[in-house]
Amino acid sequence: MNPPSTRIPVVEKVLSANDRIAAEIQASLDANKTFAINLMASPGAGKTSLIERTVTALKSEFAVAMINGDTSEAAFDAERSQRAGALSVHINTSGKCHLEAAMIRDALAQIPLAGVRLLIIENVGNLVCPSAWQLGAHVSVLIGSIPEGDDKPYKYPRMYSGVQALVINKIDLLPYVDFDMARFRRGVETLNPGLVSFPVSCRTGEGLETWLDWLRAQLP
Repeated sequence: MNPPSTRIPVVEKVLSANDRIAAEIQASLDANKTFAINLMASPGAGKTSLIERTVTALKSEFAVAMINGDTSEAAFDAERSQRAGALSVHINTSGKCHLEAAMIRDALAQIPLAGVRLLIIENVGNLVCPSAWQLGAHVSVLIGSIPEGDDKPYKYPRMYSGVQALVINKIDLLPYVDFDMARFRRGVETLNPGLVSFPVSCRTGEGLETWLDWLRAQLP
């Protein structure tokens, strides 16, 4: 018989310290009237493409900033967002599979928050680690993409149950990929009833205006 599992106290202390920093970050964002989203997805789901589209559409209305987390020095995603018109900061997580609140605090020191209405945090690409770490964002948004398959809510329930919005990207590929949208939505609804979702194609632009309107409505 296997021994009962135990939670290691040091893990609780690390997460507790992280949550305290996250609360401080959100207080600072609120003081500056900056709305922040924690954008999570698996690699290749389209995080940076969605950010590019979002920044391009909204930059004439208000300032947008972006923090990109990656496991290497490569700052390609931050550079893409900067070219689109966002104030961008790249974080090298040194191999860590998630961003942490202390990393966001350090990155925010490089961003003049006054006047920034929207902050997009692009988390490290995976569907496991990021869900446990609060970053001070007001909402967590998950991108699921059609080529990933319709089984992802069933395989990664913690990720799908812990977000406030879901973007279903690459819907232009539905005619060419074996993806059961009804099965996918059943899994999502079971885990996160009433979760607001946005079927979009970052390639064609389909559905993006609904996503943008939702973002505008969240701003303080």
